[in-house]
Amino acid sequence: MSILNSSKLRHRISSEGNISRKRRRVSLLAVALGLTATVVASPPVVAKPGSPSAKPTTSPKHHWFEIGKASWYGGKFNGRETANGERFDMNALTCAHRSLPLGSWVRVTNLHNKRTVFLRVNDRGPMAESLIVDLSYAAAQKLGISGLGRVKIEEVSPNDEKMAEALEASLKPIGPPEWSMAKGLGR
Repeated sequence: MSILNSSKLRHRISSEGNISRKRRRVSLLAVALGLTATVVASPPVVAKPGSPSAKPTTSPKHHWFEIGKASWYGGKFNGRETANGERFDMNALTCAHRSLPLGSWVRVTNLHNKRTVFLRVNDRGPMAESLIVDLSYAAAQKLGISGLGRVKIEEVSPNDEKMAEALEASLKPIGPPEWSMAKGLGR
């Protein structure tokens, strides 16, 4: 057999191998799609009354959260414009996050001491890739973070009644006792 013929034979065998490999992949994909369609199109199984599986189940509520490192910013940024257009106030309970909607509320928990605080997202950041959130100075103080801290961020969802109530309770102003007495609200 000449060199030219053996080269053609190798090319033919290799191209046939590619075709059969493609056919196998397509067949496998078709079977997978068929099984998926069968499961999706199957009618739901209805439990008979009185059976243990007939009891209604409540699925656990899932909500978004993120765990990572937090830092704080203040000082030289105080008074500068934030991403949402307001002036940064290092004494306000706010934070900067890369992707959460501006104006949304989050609950931040210091995982070291379990202190929590509700914050409004009003800026973009943090700039360091290793951090998940930049806290205002006031937020860091309430959480007990003096440098970096490990935190859990949870977005406040209107569907989560407990978290929404906790947020509302944290926002209620608590006036001095003299104010309550003057309005006739004390004692």
